Amino acid sequence: MKVLVLNGSPAGKDSITLFTVRYIEQFFPDCTFDVLHVGQYIKKMERDFSDCAAALQSADLILFSYPVYTFLVPAQLHRFVELMKESGIDFSNTYATQISTSKHFYDMTAHRFLEQNCYDLGLRYLEGLSADMDDLLREKGQKEALDFFSYVRWQVEHGLYMPAPKRTTPAPSVPLKQVSAQPVADKKPGKIVIVTDSGTDEAQNAPLAAMIDRFASLLPYESEIVDLQQFPFKGGCIGCFSCASTGKCFYKDGFDDYLRTHIQSADAIVYAYTIKDHSMGYRMKLYDDRQFCNGHRTVTMGKPVGYIVHGDLAKEDNLRLVMEARAEVGGNHLAAIATDEQDPDAALESLALRLTYALDHRYEQPQNFYGVGGLKIFRDLIYQMQGLMKADHKFYKEHGFYDFPQKKKGRIVGMYAVGALMGSETLRKKAGGKMTEGMTLPYRKVLERVAGKTKTEK
Repeated sequence: MKVLVLNGSPAGKDSITLFTVRYIEQFFPDCTFDVLHVGQYIKKMERDFSDCAAALQSADLILFSYPVYTFLVPAQLHRFVELMKESGIDFSNTYATQISTSKHFYDMTAHRFLEQNCYDLGLRYLEGLSADMDDLLREKGQKEALDFFSYVRWQVEHGLYMPAPKRTTPAPSVPLKQVSAQPVADKKPGKIVIVTDSGTDEAQNAPLAAMIDRFASLLPYESEIVDLQQFPFKGGCIGCFSCASTGKCFYKDGFDDYLRTHIQSADAIVYAYTIKDHSMGYRMKLYDDRQFCNGHRTVTMGKPVGYIVHGDLAKEDNLRLVMEARAEVGGNHLAAIATDEQDPDAALESLALRLTYALDHRYEQPQNFYGVGGLKIFRDLIYQMQGLMKADHKFYKEHGFYDFPQKKKGRIVGMYAVGALMGSETLRKKAGGKMTEGMTLPYRKVLERVAGKTKTEK
């Protein structure tokens, strides 16, 4: 079996994920493993895709290998998927699977993204392996890697694969009503930045541009549009951890300073894009990866965010999850997601009103599992790697993020007491139904204090 490995890591041959692939290779001598270093040479591949096309056409199995970057695959691999689609190659008899390494921080959204695009390409998709960064160093992780590929090879040999889900016709976008929204005359102090990748292709991006203009006219704040197509990015994130260590990006293209002074300094941020390849598009992913440190250091926490989306978002559950998770992990209140699927005018007005309320009242939505769980993963990672991730460690200490459960000694001792009580049949019988009453006592006191305070004020 001919396996083509698409190494999406910008680290090239030094990719941790690729080491897992190389480990697997040693145990399957009947398979040939060829590697395309997509993450390292994407610029060259953009200029000439012929060698890549030949390798893709001769493969029996395409193996996507990558580290998870900000909820999805690295921007470089994202771009390669676009090139695969543009190539027009017939993949109907080719199998595909994936291996990722991460700390299991939204690995499922990255896998789902590639799965959806494999179906678009007509590939015979097989479920992938999501490994911890350190799994290959342990006997258990080594066994899991070999078991995974054995299962993949068995499925290929028996012609088995996961069939693509049935897709219905995309819902058409609804144009904005032909009315001229009256700009708000008296602007409040504050600024809202609208980050977009709309570019200069008026025919393709006219619907999104119209939505952005309509939204800006409804705001009682000054707004500034940042078009990522116009920014001279020198490249995608290379995973060097410079930003985590020094707080500075490896690249000297000015994006680092621009991000902090023009975007993160705003009072609110709105992202506007057209759905492409089940994502926000390559350019927006490039932006996300280059502000990689913000996934660790929630430097914009407390600032509301919103989205303006052109396309059929109703059929993109994974993409919606990514948007919600980005806000939750960053500590940002997600005001709304405005789309042009049904009533874009009402959706844009709702976003403007909700964003204004959040700013006027300094409203912050409490984090749910997406945010709390994600932050705890980074809390543990950064604490262990504080010697390297110095800037991140300093930020976490200053904001009290190191809330390890073993520090809560009073609660631990209290639970020992409750455990002793519950372990004694005699004491349990004496307590009877008063156990629940005791557990709710602190909450009752809160209500009593509020009731007393309200009565006094009256």
